[in-house]
Amino acid sequence: MENEKDNLKRSRARKNTEKKTDWKAELISWIQVIVSAALIAFVLTTFIIANSEVPTGSMENTIMTGSRVIGSRLHYKFSEPKHGDVAIFVWGWQCPSCGIMAEGEKPDTCPRCDSAVGRRGRTVYYVKRVIGVENDVIDIVDGQVYLNGEPLDEPYLAEPMDPSETYHFEVPENCYFMMGDNRNYSLDARYWNNHYISKDKMIAKVLFEYFPTPKLIH
Repeated sequence: MENEKDNLKRSRARKNTEKKTDWKAELISWIQVIVSAALIAFVLTTFIIANSEVPTGSMENTIMTGSRVIGSRLHYKFSEPKHGDVAIFVWGWQCPSCGIMAEGEKPDTCPRCDSAVGRRGRTVYYVKRVIGVENDVIDIVDGQVYLNGEPLDEPYLAEPMDPSETYHFEVPENCYFMMGDNRNYSLDARYWNNHYISKDKMIAKVLFEYFPTPKLIH
C-alpha cells in the first residue's frame, strides 16, 4: 500500500514537472518566433523593400492622396534610375520640435527654433517621377516638357500644365530631376533650392500600390 502511495506521488510530481517544462518550452518557442519575425521584418524594410505613404495629391492620378506604396530598394543597387520611373527618395528633414520641413541634409540645430535636430529629426521622403537623368537638358515652355530638345510624351499627367511656367534645367552627373504627375499641384524639382536629387538619395523604385487600391505603378 505504501509503495502504491509513493508511486502515485512520484507520478504526480513527474507530471507537474513535465507541465512546467512544456510551459517553458512553449514560451521559449513563441519568443523565438517573435524575434525571428522581427528580424525578418527589419531586414526586409531596411535592405529589400520600402514602404511609403503618399500624403498629398502631387502624384494623382497615378497615386492618389493617402495611398501606400511598396518600392524595391534592390532595384537601384543593380541598375540606374530611368526616365519615367516612379521613385522614393530622400528630400530633406523635419524638426522634432517646431515641425518645419526643409530640403537637404539634417542640420545640428533647427534654423527656425534653434532646437537640436540631429538624430531626433525625421527624414522626409518624397515620391515623384524621374523626368531627367544625368546630362539631360530639360525645358518647360507653354506647358510642355522638352527633354533634350524633344517634346516629352506624358500620358500619366492629371491635367495639362500651367502654360505660364517657363524653365530651363541641366541635370548634373549622378543626379536626377524629379516631378509629380499632378503638375499644377506638385511641389517638385521646379521649386526646390537644389533642383536635383543625387544618386545616393534615391531609395527605391515604386512597384505597386497596396492601399487602398492594389495596382501596379507605371
